[in-house]
Amino acid sequence: MRYSIVTIILLLGFFFQSQAQLGGLLNKAKSKVQQRADKKVDDAMEKGLDKAEGKNTKSNNSTASNNNGSQDEGKQDENLVKSYSRFDFIPGDSLIYTEDFQQDEVGEFPLNWNTAGKGDVVTLNSFPGKWLRLYENSLYLTSNKKAFSKNFTLEFDLILQLKSTGYTYPILSFGFFASNEDSTTDNKFLSYQAEHQSAQIYLRLGEGNTSYTYLNSNLNKKTLFRSENQELSNIEKFYNKTSHIAVQVQEQRLRIWVNGEKKYDLPKALGNEHIFNQVFFHLTTSSYKDEELGFYISNLKVATGKPDTRHKLVEEGKFSTTGILFDFQSAVIKPESYGVIKEIAGVLKENGSIKVKVIGHTSSDGDDKANMELSQRRAAAVKDLLVKEFGIDETRLETEGKGETQPIADNKTKEGKTANRRVEFIKL
Repeated sequence: MRYSIVTIILLLGFFFQSQAQLGGLLNKAKSKVQQRADKKVDDAMEKGLDKAEGKNTKSNNSTASNNNGSQDEGKQDENLVKSYSRFDFIPGDSLIYTEDFQQDEVGEFPLNWNTAGKGDVVTLNSFPGKWLRLYENSLYLTSNKKAFSKNFTLEFDLILQLKSTGYTYPILSFGFFASNEDSTTDNKFLSYQAEHQSAQIYLRLGEGNTSYTYLNSNLNKKTLFRSENQELSNIEKFYNKTSHIAVQVQEQRLRIWVNGEKKYDLPKALGNEHIFNQVFFHLTTSSYKDEELGFYISNLKVATGKPDTRHKLVEEGKFSTTGILFDFQSAVIKPESYGVIKEIAGVLKENGSIKVKVIGHTSSDGDDKANMELSQRRAAAVKDLLVKEFGIDETRLETEGKGETQPIADNKTKEGKTANRRVEFIKL
């Protein structure tokens, strides 16, 4: 077969064009592969830098509220609860004061609180709810006006957004005092809290396992007790996460936990001539600017009376607690709930024939239907933890959610809402 010169030239042109296109496709594919490889390297470097800088990555932001309910996140939350396995703190069963700043406007100072400096209510990415931001060289008095009694518990959440630039961090402290006949928010207590009776706990924050805590107490304007320093390196792992502080007062005895770890158990640290009735927070000054550090508090709760779990559940047939806490609008159990659930599990183990119904309740905040579903999931989460962590036979446990249908307190007050967010155990 003969071909014309024109035909041969056309065939050769088509061949070389096809080769060029194929080469281009191969180069494009190689480029894509290289881009993906580069992206993986970049992502790994970013994660490493984020970890070094203490940023909230998915792996270290395990305390933030999450409503997706994935299996991996559930395992993380379960491990968090187990990390408090030595946490034997049990809150009082009668609420005196609670504060989560939900009634306050963002950007404003909390209603009925007092300060000699400045502070404002804020919302934070990855941290649900509202928080009071503390500023350097400022002392804060809560809005509480009720007496605590000689036996009470105090709890609050704390977020420390810290990144050292070489300067010493400001000292954060908190405490409680008795105002006697004076108002708990009187201006004189902004500069001096030791007139009658007081205690103050200091958090000396640092880097590289250098953090420590110490405390002192006063009675009638005189120093009563000064503690030894206790290392606080564990709190550094919670920078840019949520820390939980718990305090138990039994007349002169003072016990303090930081993130589930007991730091003090002091039998004669406090005066008991007066009744404590106020909580305060203080942040000293430093060389840092306001925008370089963040100190935030929320979920403050004071309660009195040690709950008699065994008597109420076994003999009275009903035990109710506000000490089982959950993430905001979630059924994820907070790790600081471990002590209460452990106490309930102990009663169930001692009384092997008892069967109980776990009932979840909510406040009236939010949608009725959503609250009903949330209370059901919370009851199921408590049952699940009792079974998996403490080995309680699941056939002994039933669950039910009541939502907001059975309030025991006024949903128009902060304390009432907190009291209504409870878990009940009913003997069957």
